[in-house]
Amino acid sequence: MPEKEDLLRFTTAGSVDDGKSTLIGRLLYDSKSIFEDQLASVTAASQKKGLDHLDLSLLTDGLRDERIQGITIDVAYRYYSTPRRKFIIADTPGHIQYTRNMVTGASTANLAILLVDARHGVVEQTRRHSFIASLLQIQHLVLCVNKMDLVGYSQTVFEEIISAYSDFASRMEIPDVTCIPVSALHGDNIVNRSEQMLWYNGPTLLYHLEHVQIANDTNHVDMRFPVQTVIRPQTQENPDFRGYAGKLVSGILRKGETVMALPSGFTSTITALHLPDRQTEEAFAPQSIVVELADDIDISRGDMLVRPANQPVISQDVEAMLCWLDNHPVHTGTRLVLRHTSREVKCVLKEILYRVDMHTLSRQENSQQLSANDIARVRLRTTSPLFMDSYRKNRPTGAFILIDEGTNVTVAAGMVV
Repeated sequence: MPEKEDLLRFTTAGSVDDGKSTLIGRLLYDSKSIFEDQLASVTAASQKKGLDHLDLSLLTDGLRDERIQGITIDVAYRYYSTPRRKFIIADTPGHIQYTRNMVTGASTANLAILLVDARHGVVEQTRRHSFIASLLQIQHLVLCVNKMDLVGYSQTVFEEIISAYSDFASRMEIPDVTCIPVSALHGDNIVNRSEQMLWYNGPTLLYHLEHVQIANDTNHVDMRFPVQTVIRPQTQENPDFRGYAGKLVSGILRKGETVMALPSGFTSTITALHLPDRQTEEAFAPQSIVVELADDIDISRGDMLVRPANQPVISQDVEAMLCWLDNHPVHTGTRLVLRHTSREVKCVLKEILYRVDMHTLSRQENSQQLSANDIARVRLRTTSPLFMDSYRKNRPTGAFILIDEGTNVTVAAGMVV
């Protein structure tokens, strides 16, 4: 059977001061997922700031500059669990100059929580973060209309914001949008239902996070197995064992079926599938496995096993949406290293087709360079072929990173179009 839905990765987004860190703090506090020493530290820090309540944002704002300014700068990861599910939270910044941080935090998310201040409604940053969530193919979005206590818990205000957002979201590729009115400061509809908003009949935030279905988000149709390493123990018990280890990033593998090795194109039959603790008749994404084949094909790290009748795109020309992460700008013609699944090749930035204006989300053409936080559609040329799918179709084989040859620093994240 596929992996159980016992882990949900989600990210938070929204404008500065919309209450992202407070919401996560409230979620941890009300679900009793913080330790006594953490609570004591937050209590002391809140009293030192002269507050008459717990500043729950301090549970996630870990950097000194964040605590002083009351903003999120870095991506803060938090882990917690309930009897129903385990969670990994990425609390991302709201400032436009930290767009790259949001892209990093949201790149592996199953769900995004987008906060809107009930007093201000849908603003530019709301649209910007929705665009990024759509670009990253996040399938589930929760629109939390926060600070409902400051608008008298008004149903009319909530419905007006939902109507305005729905008009915009209809142009985005986010299939599942859930809207919840909340007050992170007072805990309304976070873990417990609000007594102030009896007109709201939907789920609380925690209930939705515990029950949202993500199993269908994984591509179980297109079998893709990038080889990470070849296992040759050459022991007395296994003198001739040859296994190909890696993570099945999408699809299903079954013992006895025929597979093709890329780039060679040779085919063979699977004779055994090994999980870490046992052999199995079939494997599902995203399991880590070892594959044995009937024939001794020359296969090494960076190669990929696929079905002969269901192959990815094999090409040295890559067209992609790119988020430039580095502080140093990049120009067309720059040579870089591209890492895609387990494959690493050199490439050149051939062309910048257009850059997305992050203020208006309009296209800016005729760009010759990209700076930090820029998102653009580009063309790359690699020294050897990649085995890729569009990011929309298959996130693991549609995603890649670019690395600076000289410093070995990751400078960009890309999504194949």
